[in-house]
Amino acid sequence: MISRIINVFILVIFISITGCTQKVQESPIDLNHEQYRTWHSFLGDKEGSQYSSLTQINRENVHQLEVAWAFSTGDLIDGVRTEIQVNPLIIDGILYGTSPLKKAFALKADTGELIWKFDPFEGEEPRSRGVNRGFATWSDGDGHRRLFYVAGHRLYALDAETGLPVEEFGDQGSIDFSIGLDRDALDIRVTATSPGVVYEDKLIHGSRVYNLAPGHIRAFNVRTGEIEWIFRTIPYPGDYGYETWPPDAWTRVGNTNSWPGMSLDAERGIVYAPVASPGHDFYGGDRLGENLFGSSLVALNAATGERVWHYQFVRHDIWDYDPPAAPNLITIRRNGRWVDAVSQTTKTGFVYVFDRETGEPLFPMTEEEVPPSDLRGEKAWPSQPVPLKPLPFARRQFSEDDISTVTPGAYDALLQRFREIHTDSPWDPPSTQGTLIFPGFDGGAEWGGAAFDPETGILYVNSNEMPWILEMVETDAMAAGMPRAEQIYAINCAICHGSNRTGAQHGANPSLVDIGERLSTDELYEVIHDGRGVMPSFSFLSKNELDGIIKFLQDPDAPEVTPIEITMSRAPQVPYSNTGYNRWFDPEGYPAIKPPWGTLNAIDLNTGEHVWNIPLGEFRELSERGIPQTGTENYGGPVVTAGGLVFIGATADEKFRVFDKATGELLWETQLPAGGYATPAVYEVDGRQYVVIAAGGGKVGTKSGDTYVAFTLSGE
Repeated sequence: MISRIINVFILVIFISITGCTQKVQESPIDLNHEQYRTWHSFLGDKEGSQYSSLTQINRENVHQLEVAWAFSTGDLIDGVRTEIQVNPLIIDGILYGTSPLKKAFALKADTGELIWKFDPFEGEEPRSRGVNRGFATWSDGDGHRRLFYVAGHRLYALDAETGLPVEEFGDQGSIDFSIGLDRDALDIRVTATSPGVVYEDKLIHGSRVYNLAPGHIRAFNVRTGEIEWIFRTIPYPGDYGYETWPPDAWTRVGNTNSWPGMSLDAERGIVYAPVASPGHDFYGGDRLGENLFGSSLVALNAATGERVWHYQFVRHDIWDYDPPAAPNLITIRRNGRWVDAVSQTTKTGFVYVFDRETGEPLFPMTEEEVPPSDLRGEKAWPSQPVPLKPLPFARRQFSEDDISTVTPGAYDALLQRFREIHTDSPWDPPSTQGTLIFPGFDGGAEWGGAAFDPETGILYVNSNEMPWILEMVETDAMAAGMPRAEQIYAINCAICHGSNRTGAQHGANPSLVDIGERLSTDELYEVIHDGRGVMPSFSFLSKNELDGIIKFLQDPDAPEVTPIEITMSRAPQVPYSNTGYNRWFDPEGYPAIKPPWGTLNAIDLNTGEHVWNIPLGEFRELSERGIPQTGTENYGGPVVTAGGLVFIGATADEKFRVFDKATGELLWETQLPAGGYATPAVYEVDGRQYVVIAAGGGKVGTKSGDTYVAFTLSGE
């Protein structure tokens, strides 16, 4: 009896110290606050919660879900891969989204009826123009609301009531997004895939950049479009962090852009921006040093753009291991007290948790040793910081015992390749022999974000476990003996389309083998010069260089009649390129590692302990062969609700699923018209709860789609 009393006493003390409870008591957060009952911001609220306090749809009745409405944007193009990655806004009963061709639209959120549509490329030939993940929004307090998003290289301000550009913003409703970067980037056409965040009268925005354009963060005036402040992610002389780069890096190095979206603590006036790795992605011999603020989380004063604190996840990143999603602003119980914190999921499978005001890690950290690089001129940083808790939600090591046996007879071939490449450390630097990148370039975590439940302190994050092989090639050796036009292709195009022009697996980058039969000379010139879809502009190439690439693509075996002078004036070269972004598959097209290949994970951030993890997604043909559910690659994030549910699409089997948030039990699933590679949104109209997801497909070899699908309870 005494021992039982002692054990209970110890348990009570442990809970009071760590906050280790499934249901956190006396939370300072008002779960009935409007921000948790609406979907007014990207990912639900400006804190990036991906949480809804609505409970009408719950564990007991979720099996009654049915389609409330489906809206087809009409923007599919035969033979062209497109996607929708939008997390839509729902404000005052109106849903705002974009189509695969980046047309903005407004729908009645209870019926899916179209209200208005805006085409930023009206009059131009329809073609894939990359992806958009949502809007930022601002209201003047008098009922006038603006929607902000980037299409092409222009930032638009739309009247939310009419869908028309707001004339007093910029140049008749838009501004050139390439301006104001403190370096000329007009020819590169800087864009953005994720929306900015609004603080008072400032739209704070990151970017997606190409060809070594600078990735500085800017704040625009929401009324006029004028730049209010800029934070230079590659420091200039006198800036904090300047000494972590070569002295002239600010004049020539690019990227270090904040592409995944940001989170805002409006009360403190702090914006939290994840920043990408510097260019070139896999070779840093021309940028030796730690390279602040590459691959970091940066907390900025939202009013002035001044640095409050930062944390660098990867020093001198040569793996493209940048933080892939907007951080979650959270409140958790630590050492017997409530702490406002910020958590960041990563491609490497770790969750980092920091004090929101100081940037101090809230779990113990350690340093992992990094092997030296054998590439000429490269110096890998000797160690990298990782948290001891939570443990990673994705495997980071891949041994011979982990080689897949899913495909009969494939093991020996996979083993041979495994022994040829560098596999000893998660931090093996890029090499000419080939380096295993695991988790892969798409995580671990990816851009869909994580969902945080303020009721329990549990974070829900989906993960990929796909091995990739990165193989570096000396550019001089690669180009030796090649005609000049083929050299230009090898240096600029082979990384995505392959040295043999066959493209990437699963259609991520298309084959160019017969591109001359599919596109005319003028069309090829337009695509290469201006960019298309996820492909950047190569406008920095000279007219002769562009003509040379086109002739090579049209007839690779044709003799080079006119010598081409290679200038590469806008893309400084390094001694290495690589053979492309190559997933490692077995002969049947399944990942080379044993399952699971995709997971959904629940992690208690009060304690750092994992609550549950399950495979996410299914290959039906493998299930029919008696192989347990493997999970699939997945893109797009979860949403958690007070009704006890986790909603998520994301998987390559094109399903939409609902799980019990406490146990991970599958409660309901349905087939979507195309893959739901987007984060859903939860909302209510006239007392009725809905959940909507964009079914845009187009990833991991699945078909493209153009439909938004909303669900609600039957018979309500």
